[in-house]
Order: sequence, then structure tokens, then C-alpha cells
Amino acid sequence: MKSRSIFAGLLTLGLITGAAFNSQAQEKKESLGQKIGNTAEKVGNKTAEVAVKGTSKVADKVWKGKKAPDGTDVYINSKNRKYYINKKGKKIYLKDSQIRDRHEKH
Repeated sequence: MKSRSIFAGLLTLGLITGAAFNSQAQEKKESLGQKIGNTAEKVGNKTAEVAVKGTSKVADKVWKGKKAPDGTDVYINSKNRKYYINKKGKKIYLKDSQIRDRHEKH
């Protein structure tokens, strides 16, 4: 619920900012609207990613020493299914062949 209220607050802030900018620059209405839409989408994706990662760290195990194809952490759920969280906050389930060893830095 907390992540939803944060997302709603950020979206409201973006819409208010967009309305203020729209009233000042009528000739750049489309490009400004597109920028606001893109920014709102990026904020929403990042919020979803952080929320799902936080939930996964609490509810599921992190598989130490392993990484996903994009280099992020691999989680194991209660049904022993392995997954990672993509940039949009979606759980992507992995085959065993997709999981890589994480090399330690010296």
C-alpha cells in the first residue's frame, strides 16, 4: 500500500507540474506533454521495480553467488522457482541454463 501511495503522489506531482508548464508554453504543448508522459512512465517503472524487489527480499530467498542474465540478483520463491526482477518491476522466471555464476571481486 505504501508503494501505491508513493506512486500516486509522484503521479499527482507530475500532472500538476505538467498543467503549469502547459499554460506557459502553448506552442510546445505536444513535446512537453510527451516529456511528462515519459517521465511519469519512468517514475512508475522504477517505483514498481523497487517495490517488487523489496517484497522479494523479504518473502523469498536471494540466491547468493548467482546472477540473472542482466546481472541482477536471482530470487527463489516458496515453490523453488527461480526468478529476477526486470526494469519494469516484473518477475521473470528463469530456466536453469539462464542462471550464471557471480564472480567475486578481489
